[in-house]
Amino acid sequence: MSSAALASALVFASAPNTAADDVRDKQWVLDALDAESIGKVTKGNGETVAVIDDGVNAQHPDLKGNVLKGKDFIDGGPATPEGGDDHGTAMAALIAGHGHGPGSASGIMGLAPEAKILPIRDDAGGKNGFAEAIKYAVDQGASVINISRGGTSSNSLDEASAISYALKKDVPVFASTGNSGGEIEYPAVNPGAVAVGGVNQDGTIWRNSNKGPQTLLTAPATRIFSAGGKSGSYRSGTGTSDSTALASAAAALVRSKYPHLTAGQVVNRLTKTAEMPASEKGAKLPDERYGYGAIRPLAALQKDVPKGSKYGPLSLPEELKNDAKVAEKERESKAQQAEADRQFVILWTITGILAVLFVGGIVLIVVVVRRRKRNRNNGPGGPGGPGAGGGYAYPPGQFPQQQGPYAQPTAPPQQPPYH
Repeated sequence: MSSAALASALVFASAPNTAADDVRDKQWVLDALDAESIGKVTKGNGETVAVIDDGVNAQHPDLKGNVLKGKDFIDGGPATPEGGDDHGTAMAALIAGHGHGPGSASGIMGLAPEAKILPIRDDAGGKNGFAEAIKYAVDQGASVINISRGGTSSNSLDEASAISYALKKDVPVFASTGNSGGEIEYPAVNPGAVAVGGVNQDGTIWRNSNKGPQTLLTAPATRIFSAGGKSGSYRSGTGTSDSTALASAAAALVRSKYPHLTAGQVVNRLTKTAEMPASEKGAKLPDERYGYGAIRPLAALQKDVPKGSKYGPLSLPEELKNDAKVAEKERESKAQQAEADRQFVILWTITGILAVLFVGGIVLIVVVVRRRKRNRNNGPGGPGGPGAGGGYAYPPGQFPQQQGPYAQPTAPPQQPPYH
């Protein structure tokens, strides 16, 4: 069965329209993820998130100005929703909704309200699955790709190849694990994709979140309020679609704060700062239900996390494994060269110090020798010394008094015989 056939499994029934000023109060996710503090670090400025879904309503007051032109791979033309479709609009608002009204206090606020949305309408019904949509997103400059849809099988190996293409271009692809409680669906199951599961408000796994070894992250999935398909409408949904949109938004935030990180290093920041519930402490990671845990965007922005390898925790498609090996060898070679350079500097530093000490020692010896020679030339018996020519002459019959216990008495003066 194709992804297109099961895509609707990720589209949840909308709750009755809610007043815009009441929606923000129901966005418990904003408090849970500390969106206010996140906004003081970054709001996703400069990032573009491609939303491959059933279209995005660019005229929704909470999204207006944040939605680019995009493309419709189903019917052609702009990527606008058809009929009552609201899934793509909801996902876009969770990512880049900016609210509306005075102070933008009403409506939906996304985690990355200054990011742009590239809407792509596609149901994977073509012969290439989501492949063409993924490649289009990459070529249009998307820095993150969100696919909140899935199915039990892929239409084509081209879909996996497209994910490889995205990673080569340094674009992470986030996809939902699925909502049946079974195995992870396509395209999330493809190597290289970031498979995102869902958790409850208390951080425990949502009972219908699909599981498998490909799971990397989880995010809030229950009672998620967002924008509806029609302008001014709102909806409430539950599922890994919402989890994936929130994880994609977190990735956009990290890319905005750390623009020089690779796609894998962005995901590495998210996995290294993710959190498991207290009941799962000590579990071997990645866990098939939680992956590395639930996203913590603020921690991902603020924690000291080493960059890690180019592809981070991502599983690699076959065609990228050789590239990764080459990159690793190059990294090791550079590390070895850096160490050799460091040793060379240390060696020459030590040599320089020894040379200075050696020259200093020679100078010291020369100074000492000259000083001793000068002392010998000016000492007793030398020029100007006692008893030497030109020295001091004692009066006749007078000699310096010898000191000590054996001093000789001084002879009394004698009278001249013919006085």
